[in-house]
Amino acid sequence: MNQNSQAAQGVSRSPETVDLLDLLMQLWRGKKTIIAFVIIFILLTVAYLFVAKEKWSSSAIVTLPDSGQIANYSNSMGIIYSQNRGSAPSVSDIQNRFFTRFNSLISALSEELDNQEKPESLAIEPAVKGQSVPLKISYVGSSAEEARKTLTAYIDKINQRVIDELNADLVTNINATMKDLKSSLDAQEASAKAQREQRLEILRQALKVAEQSNIKDTMVRQAETLSEDTLFVLGTDALSATLKNESTRPLPLKDQYYNTLQSYLAVKALAQKPDISSSFHYVMKPNLPVRRDSPKRGLTLVLAALLGGMIGSGVVLVRNALRNYKPAA
Repeated sequence: MNQNSQAAQGVSRSPETVDLLDLLMQLWRGKKTIIAFVIIFILLTVAYLFVAKEKWSSSAIVTLPDSGQIANYSNSMGIIYSQNRGSAPSVSDIQNRFFTRFNSLISALSEELDNQEKPESLAIEPAVKGQSVPLKISYVGSSAEEARKTLTAYIDKINQRVIDELNADLVTNINATMKDLKSSLDAQEASAKAQREQRLEILRQALKVAEQSNIKDTMVRQAETLSEDTLFVLGTDALSATLKNESTRPLPLKDQYYNTLQSYLAVKALAQKPDISSSFHYVMKPNLPVRRDSPKRGLTLVLAALLGGMIGSGVVLVRNALRNYKPAA
């Protein structure tokens, strides 16, 4: 009776009361099983590591283009706005315009790559926390060289797209400016022609009056004091010579016309060679990673050994518990 009571107590006692030494002895006796599970898990992990796709991250840091990279564009803006220099964008305005467009396009590319059938990881984030520039751009590839090569290709692709768009905008701006300057030149020429025609008409009328008055020779010595109504006193000879000279002399164009013409020719020459080199500046070019992101072989093997040991230990303890289990009578 006493022996049955002790057996029942041994079966029904809770895990909290299990003797630690007894537990260790059970694990020691089942060490072969535990080692077998550890080896199996390590072998499975090694097989996984052979087939698992490696991930390598290449990173680059970019910032606003420097003044030398935008020098040609800045000079072009100065020529385009030569008639209104107050409206010309500053160097900092141009730098921000370039980099903002680059940032927008590469962010759009990142979304596009993430949403495609086989997603690619192109991450853009501030290189310095709390600051919008510089930017850190990272790409995850299946090898170190592939990651760097692809990141470089994507950055170059976006840079070229920005350059093409900015060149197109510049050409559009140049054409619009040329059109405005040409219109201004035409208007000034038309005004000068109208002034000359008015002057010729006045001389013709004075000549007609002189002929009707039979005034052949000049009757005054200071012709510059004459008004339009009294020019006829110059006589037909002087008026005829003056009329002939006025009709063949160049248009009476003002300095403003020649300033406008100079601007027009400068912009016209500019239209033949729009030149933008880069929309950003490299702080750090795409690097060649020396450590893979995943899988971490050493850590993975250690975790596999631990997991194998835990499962093996569990199997040993459960097996012993089932062996020692005796249903209550």
